[in-house]
Amino acid sequence: MDAGRSQRRRLPVTFVGHVDHGKSTVIGRLLADTGRLAAGKMAAVRTLCEQTGKPFEYAFLLDALKDERTQGITIDAARCFFRGETRDYLFIDAPGHIEFLRNMISGAARAEAALLVIDAGEGVRENSRRHATLLGLLGIEHVIVLVNKMDLVGFERAAFEAIAGTFRAFLGELGLVGAAWIPVCARDGDNIARPSARTPWYAGPTVLGALEALEDRPGGEEGPLRLPVQDVYRFAAGGDRRRIVAGRVASGRLAVGDELLFLPSGKRSRVATIEVFHGEAPTVAAAGVSTGLTLAEQIYIRRGEIACHPDRPARVAGSIRASVFWMAHQPLEQGREYKMKLGCGETPVVVEAIERTLDAADLSVGGAADRLARHGVGDVVLRCRRSLALDVASQATETGRFVLVDSYEIAGGGIVREVLEDAIDAYRRAARVRELKWIAGGLDAAARRVRYGHGPALVMITGPVDSGRKDLARDLERRLFEAGRHVYYLAIGSVVHGVDLDLTGDPAHAEEHLRRFGEVAHLLLDTGLIVVATARDLGRRDLESVAALVEPDPVVTVGLGAGYAGDPFVQVPLAAYPPHAEAHARILAALENAGVIPRS
Repeated sequence: MDAGRSQRRRLPVTFVGHVDHGKSTVIGRLLADTGRLAAGKMAAVRTLCEQTGKPFEYAFLLDALKDERTQGITIDAARCFFRGETRDYLFIDAPGHIEFLRNMISGAARAEAALLVIDAGEGVRENSRRHATLLGLLGIEHVIVLVNKMDLVGFERAAFEAIAGTFRAFLGELGLVGAAWIPVCARDGDNIARPSARTPWYAGPTVLGALEALEDRPGGEEGPLRLPVQDVYRFAAGGDRRRIVAGRVASGRLAVGDELLFLPSGKRSRVATIEVFHGEAPTVAAAGVSTGLTLAEQIYIRRGEIACHPDRPARVAGSIRASVFWMAHQPLEQGREYKMKLGCGETPVVVEAIERTLDAADLSVGGAADRLARHGVGDVVLRCRRSLALDVASQATETGRFVLVDSYEIAGGGIVREVLEDAIDAYRRAARVRELKWIAGGLDAAARRVRYGHGPALVMITGPVDSGRKDLARDLERRLFEAGRHVYYLAIGSVVHGVDLDLTGDPAHAEEHLRRFGEVAHLLLDTGLIVVATARDLGRRDLESVAALVEPDPVVTVGLGAGYAGDPFVQVPLAAYPPHAEAHARILAALENAGVIPRS
């Protein structure tokens, strides 16, 4: 990274507000009045307007989609770059229509500041309040409020102050403070880049001045290092043996020679080089930069890990308390499972509790509930199926924001408020300590995967005493072996009567039996094997405990019988025996979906 780039920080700014309140016009006018438009852009838009019989609008300088020009609304989050006097900006024009709130959230998710636009003629609308609530949920603290279309109220000071007073009180209830309150007429350029003679009673900054006055968020280069791992690339051409860890630095900075801690795996190594496609390799990468790096000690890490400095680590969570905004037509339901995506990582999560609800439009508060309706906000406890590295949003915003996915669509978003202790945390802590002390051999997991043609995985088969789980496991082991896979069958009884010989049959030792079984499975997985294991009547919490001990290796859980419906189980009805063909097909499909074995 060159010195010039490090000195000119880029500030992502989202423009939000109710539909037709003039967000796109503000951006278009700002670009035009500061001479930041590409050559010929203004003339091209004017020509298009003449050809289509539409009056020229500055909003058309930004709106890129045909449907947007036809309907006069922003559908997707349009982006453009703007060069200020002291820093660069990424402007994000987020949709204002209520049907496109999902697009608004995705557009604002990486912003560090916001301009919220309110129509002086219409005043504060429901979506004005809703968007402000979402900005608070996304951890965006810098909010500049523009009262636009002041020409509709004759540029009257009283009209401006009435709207500003009402909305200032609303922001206060959200814990937000307006960085500036500016009366503008974006169409005519009043107070956009230059002060307006039509508001002699206003002595504050222009929109451009307010942007330049914003302070950089502490989570930039000065914040804790957070590098979510997007992927790990390996090149073979010309004898190139580098494994390049790729990702975007969310906050902080790293340098060649720095020790890195990768979470949730707990593995460590040092930065050997920082890679670029062209030009001289830099020695430093800072917040906002997409980069690749090689490590001095080769360790096997996966997409979704977060690289940190060991003295300022991220958190590893099993359960969190979060503020969630829900957007799907189907309500968020207590007890249901969803997929949480945070940074480059993802994990299934279960809604343990909805502790409080909030109407995003009027901030009316409800108590505990078993569901959260569309466009509602809730304080929600989420239990992760697998450990996930993250931060409390107040300490590191980008790694404290997440989205919830239901049926392959983004259904909600939120921020982490608190990391909670749960019963499986002891297993996670023990596994992290073990990883830190682990004495690795000369072969890494990637080399074993190349040699074996597959990755490690634990296939955990459970069911009632007469369910035939052992027969199924032995047949699966044989089928995988005949297909050329490196596989081993492990019954929990083999561990109980060997490694656990010092323990009695006292039920109080059940957790220790499970812990030792998980550690034995981990040893076998470290050799690159697919381990097919059996145990009687394991529940979801038992399986999550085992999964915590063998992370990050995948676990395919197979439940035999009607009592094992729903995730995380690959449910196999008992009527499938014999033969085992149906069960084999389901298990092999699960292994393919987890990326353990190649698709047939």
